[in-house]
Amino acid sequence: MLKTCASVLCLILTVPALYAGGVLPSVKPIVVAYVFPQNAALEPGQIEASKLTRINYAFANIADGRMVAGFASDDKNFAFLNGLKKQNPSLKVLVSVGGWLWSTNFSDVSLTSQSRRIFVDSVMDFLNRYSLDGLDVDWEYPGMVGSGHPFRSEDKGNFTLLLRDLRQRFNRQTRKTHKKLYLTFAAGASDEYLAHTEMAKAQVYVDTVNLMAYDYYEPSSDPLTGHHAPLFTNPADPRHVSADASIQAFERAGVPAAKILLGVPFYGHMWGQVAGHNHGLFQPGKPVPQGYAPYHVVADAAQSPGYTRYWDPAASVPYLYNADKQIFISYEDAESLAAKCKYVLSHKLGGVMFWDYSGDPSGKLLETIDQSLYKSVAASEKP
Repeated sequence: MLKTCASVLCLILTVPALYAGGVLPSVKPIVVAYVFPQNAALEPGQIEASKLTRINYAFANIADGRMVAGFASDDKNFAFLNGLKKQNPSLKVLVSVGGWLWSTNFSDVSLTSQSRRIFVDSVMDFLNRYSLDGLDVDWEYPGMVGSGHPFRSEDKGNFTLLLRDLRQRFNRQTRKTHKKLYLTFAAGASDEYLAHTEMAKAQVYVDTVNLMAYDYYEPSSDPLTGHHAPLFTNPADPRHVSADASIQAFERAGVPAAKILLGVPFYGHMWGQVAGHNHGLFQPGKPVPQGYAPYHVVADAAQSPGYTRYWDPAASVPYLYNADKQIFISYEDAESLAAKCKYVLSHKLGGVMFWDYSGDPSGKLLETIDQSLYKSVAASEKP
């Protein structure tokens, strides 16, 4: 009997899918905030820890094959974020490595067993130095150019191997310390991303797949306006994109629903020179200065003269249009967030993640997530 129990315990500790928490869905939805202060120091009152499950601190960089600090105030900010555990003892603080601009060296560090070992060693040193709870891999993107990064066809398999090596080292560390280390990755919400990864294999090694279900339309790359974070596909959308379509694709690719975190944006995108047909939706437009607009900027615009808010019932998202200035803004608000949280619960997803915390200093969007997820769960549990 003792031998049998020992074998079962060994299995739990060594099989990544079980240990990563991907077998049984969490009863309480996960809420993950990307915090991106860059060189600024975080200050008291800036982060409402009680409404968060995890914080993904963005970003660490990669230099000479090793993970390194990205910004001047990182040491102070890690200490500050760990201090938030006094308010929320269950809060976990992870560091996210890479991102859109700093994914340059992922292809190199994942290339060989030796390069992966050097990188994983540096990750462990980093986590220990700052007393962090894990790592979020934000490789944008394996086998793809991203913002101009080197890439190889081998990235597809090497991405899986990098996650495997990280998970194995995390498991060994946990057996020593009895402290769980979390491993997650940020995933592009496109069929092209899936085609360049071994998603069924890769997801085995992580706790959650953070699905970036936004930027489906961007002024810098899309000559037509569109919803940058639609929940459902509008039949009139020429690109036929949505969070729902991406989630279904990831599930078909082998990711359990309970591992998927639905990414939502705390920002909007703005186009100019947009004609008024269909209130500017799916119409030709041009990039404008400061076209990436944090939610608080969009919320101010919504209250400004000339802007009208419209609701797309098919996509379940809002948009703004100013006929005089010919400006179209795609964004997320409390109504669309509530609908997405309802979707998370009804489809038994793992929870929600958002980019990024600074987009809404008022806390309105996070409050919507908290009310829509946790209060709904609590209400459903009442006799």
